[in-house]
Amino acid sequence: MTTSTGSATASTGRRTELDAMRALVVVGLVFFHASLVFDSRDDFYVKNAETTDITFVIAALCVIWAMPLLFLIAGLGAWHSLRRRGPGGFAVERLTRLGVPLLFALVTMLPVPQWLRLRADPGYHESYLEFLPKFFAVRPDPGDFPFVVEGAYFETGHLWFVVLLLTFSLVLAPLARWAPRGRLVALARPRGAILLLGLPIAAICAFAGLDEGFGGWDRWAYLVFFLYGFLLVTDPGFRAAMRRNRWIAAVAGAVLMLVGVPGFIVAGEAPGADAFTDPTPLAITMRALYGLAGWCWVVAILGALDRPRPAPADPTSPPDGRGNRLSAYLAPAVLPLYILHQPIVVAVAFHVTGWRAPILVEYVVIVALSLVLTVAAYDLLVRRTRVTRFLFGMREPTGR
Repeated sequence: MTTSTGSATASTGRRTELDAMRALVVVGLVFFHASLVFDSRDDFYVKNAETTDITFVIAALCVIWAMPLLFLIAGLGAWHSLRRRGPGGFAVERLTRLGVPLLFALVTMLPVPQWLRLRADPGYHESYLEFLPKFFAVRPDPGDFPFVVEGAYFETGHLWFVVLLLTFSLVLAPLARWAPRGRLVALARPRGAILLLGLPIAAICAFAGLDEGFGGWDRWAYLVFFLYGFLLVTDPGFRAAMRRNRWIAAVAGAVLMLVGVPGFIVAGEAPGADAFTDPTPLAITMRALYGLAGWCWVVAILGALDRPRPAPADPTSPPDGRGNRLSAYLAPAVLPLYILHQPIVVAVAFHVTGWRAPILVEYVVIVALSLVLTVAAYDLLVRRTRVTRFLFGMREPTGR
């Protein structure tokens, strides 16, 4: 078996399948956030007059793996960046590529959904410029680390992901040299043992609870996914364990979901009950199953994607141009598309929900228009100039 040190050296190639999954999750968020417009439980910015309960079940099938997968892939990228730049250079790179877009979006885009929420009330007539001072009226809130300020209207919105990712990166960078990398990989070698790494995630979910504001997970559960990406996924031994156990993980995840989703519904049926936070034995058990199922699904997905690639018959021949062009376009687009998508979804939904059309018709229109406008905004307003690329955290083409 290859050692951790040796394997880290060997793991230098870019895994384009992970770029594709990042793009898939971000595009999928357009579908997800559009569905919240019609969800009977969620307090989304814009709500349709007619709602449905079915979105809860559909959303559960997505949130259980989508954002955890993004954090794990982000951890993998952080390890490579730290290895190339060292702790100081890595901190500067994270502040530039995550901190700058966060501040820019906070000033220019994040107030929009909150203002549209108020505008949904026919009695509200403030202009956007009149609303802005209220959005930025904040006070310290150190107890909600790393979201250290709060206000009546202020929020980081969907960019909680960027806040957590930046925090995890800066806090963990100085500690990387003491990471117990080889020991964790060794724990995953026996068949099925890799699933046991989901136990810390299950414990956090069970006792800290879940938060719909963070994509249905506790913020510290995301830290574990990030750590696993940072510590493990670059190691060929761990990748082999994921491939070897992908079917076990998929079956385990499916079984846990089949038990967990009905259990969640039952745990939340009592008046005033909240399965996401209640300390009842049933709610705690269901949250533990949820956390473990999320890890199983991530293992299954990564194991299925990580397939050996045959060497080309002619090593001097260029790779498939179409696939390379698509990958080159999508890989740097993920963060800008993520930043842009939710304000656009909310703005589109604000106008479409007034149609009083059937739910399915409105949903399809919101998704289609939001996708077109999000990609167009990225392509025409973000990627074409050096300044806008910097503001959205994109590397210059010569830096890749």
